[in-house]
Amino acid sequence: MSNLLNMAYSVNISVEAPIENQIQEITYDGQEIYQTPLSMSESLAKLAQKIDFSKASTEEIVKEGADQQDKNDEDSATKESATFQSSLWPWDSVRNKLRNALTEVCVLADVLAIAKEKRYIVLDHVPQDALETKPMVQVYARKKALAGAASVLLAGAERLRASQNELARNRTTPDFHIELLRLRQNWRLKKVSNSIIGDLSYRTAGSKYAQTGMFEVTKAEEEPQATGSPPPSPGAGAAAGPPKSSSALRVTVPSELQGVAYIEVLCQKDQEDLCSATINLLGSGPASTNPDVHWQQKLEAAQNVLFCKELFNQLAKEAVQLQAPIPHMVVGNQIMATVLPGIQLIIGLYHSTGNDKKPNPTPPQKSEHDHVLEHSLHQLLREVHHKNTHHPFPHPSSGPVGPSKKRCLAGPMAADRYELLEMTKSQTLLEQIIQQAQHFFMRLRTEYVLDTIAKEVKDPLIVSHWNALNSPTQSCVKINIMTHGYDSVYRTSLVVHVGEKSLKCVCRDGRVMHMSYEPQELRDLIFCQIYQHQITAVQGLAKCMGWQFLANSTHLGLGAVEPLGNASSCILASPIGDRIIAVRCEPQTGVQVAIAQSPRKDFFPGQLVKERKWENLGGSFKEVRWDKMEGKNFLNKMELLMSSLTSSQ
Repeated sequence: MSNLLNMAYSVNISVEAPIENQIQEITYDGQEIYQTPLSMSESLAKLAQKIDFSKASTEEIVKEGADQQDKNDEDSATKESATFQSSLWPWDSVRNKLRNALTEVCVLADVLAIAKEKRYIVLDHVPQDALETKPMVQVYARKKALAGAASVLLAGAERLRASQNELARNRTTPDFHIELLRLRQNWRLKKVSNSIIGDLSYRTAGSKYAQTGMFEVTKAEEEPQATGSPPPSPGAGAAAGPPKSSSALRVTVPSELQGVAYIEVLCQKDQEDLCSATINLLGSGPASTNPDVHWQQKLEAAQNVLFCKELFNQLAKEAVQLQAPIPHMVVGNQIMATVLPGIQLIIGLYHSTGNDKKPNPTPPQKSEHDHVLEHSLHQLLREVHHKNTHHPFPHPSSGPVGPSKKRCLAGPMAADRYELLEMTKSQTLLEQIIQQAQHFFMRLRTEYVLDTIAKEVKDPLIVSHWNALNSPTQSCVKINIMTHGYDSVYRTSLVVHVGEKSLKCVCRDGRVMHMSYEPQELRDLIFCQIYQHQITAVQGLAKCMGWQFLANSTHLGLGAVEPLGNASSCILASPIGDRIIAVRCEPQTGVQVAIAQSPRKDFFPGQLVKERKWENLGGSFKEVRWDKMEGKNFLNKMELLMSSLTSSQ
């Protein structure tokens, strides 16, 4: 109809509900604020709320019963008149019932489609009229309820506290469940059938050792106390040791994990007896098979035995697999590896169970073991455990887990085959501990050489400064060569980097020299630097004294051949040129000083040389008896000599 009107008169007609919203608020300036109009779903829900479905269904039932009664009466009235007429179709009633059922199923399907797809209608809960609540009443009600609950909890806590105090006063042995709770706080436990099994291995920390660390926890049997035994005296208790601690549970560890074990690292020379009686298991240390030992100490000792066995097993496996120039040997419970020529590294596993029937022989006298290398071995194995469980986080996060950051950047950085092979290389535990031992000996040799030279050479002074921040395989020492009282004139500095099997020396002039593990090479270098320092310091002193520097040579070709290094020399002239000093420093013989003066006293004019000016060339050099000179050191003697030879004219 509206379409016809629009077509006839071209007038837009909008059919909508009138604005009959209720006024919600009237402000002080007279403005009326209306309630928000309801949406279609809210309007439908509001209208549906007004229908009493229970009442409507009852009326329909009554009406249906009345209609059925009237229909029965009409059927009985017309039955007689239609007895001669038969039914049109015998399945008519079945068809009607099937049609009604189909109608109901179709309606149900439409309702489900509407409720599921939510394109036609939205089912909302029917809002109930909000009950008027008073906040203070709710606050008082909650406060009262909380007070009642608190009183119940306090009363229960007080009863529990009283019962625990009563049990603590009457109990003579610790509670099994409390002890089990303490055990569970530090160790992994699980219940298998009727037994409690624990695990003391390092598998959760990253260990891949095959041997298990299972132990069993049982309830300790109550032993009756001996009656009539006197209590121990304080003196006897102090002499006998700590009192026996009773425990409600007992821990049973495997026999191969009982006792005390430790790893010992020794560094010996080839001349010493390497395969001694220490290959056998030692019986030193307290036995942990004593049932009176507390379970915490027993489990810690067993875990230490397992750790030491894993460490030694890993080192022995690597010693067999490594292809070293001098093959490593694994004999019994000892691993022998060559660190440097003439020096052996011995790693031994010592485990005592305390069940040895034969008395152990007295172990032979040994050199002191290295605590630092033993600690490094423990750290290296724990680092392996940490790497097994802590993989680098992939970048980006969708990348694979496992490759390092360098391997992830190998593609974008266009790494070549050599760099990729370097990334895959890794050092074993035995290689790392051998490198640390090599560096340890190199550092000892360097310290010995520097200390020996500092004792032998009093002039100049040699001061060594070791860097406090070092790595297990790299150290650095700075050597200062200076003369007492003249350190501001000149000082020679050189830095020595101590590696694993070599030394790198950086001199003051920038020269870099690489040396082997032989200490004699470092000794020769220090002596050469000492005598070069003397020559250079004399030149600096001459400038301060006003003397002239004429010539210098660090590799002098005159004189006898030096067995160590080369001789150095310099020639100095007085301010007016009438005195000349020649200084020669040799690593083997020391310092030699000679002087010459002009005019020459032995110059006599002759037929060939008639002019007197040639007498100023200077005469022959005369050696100074240096040991008779006064002065505390070389530069002090040179200063006095130059002062005495300086003319006032």
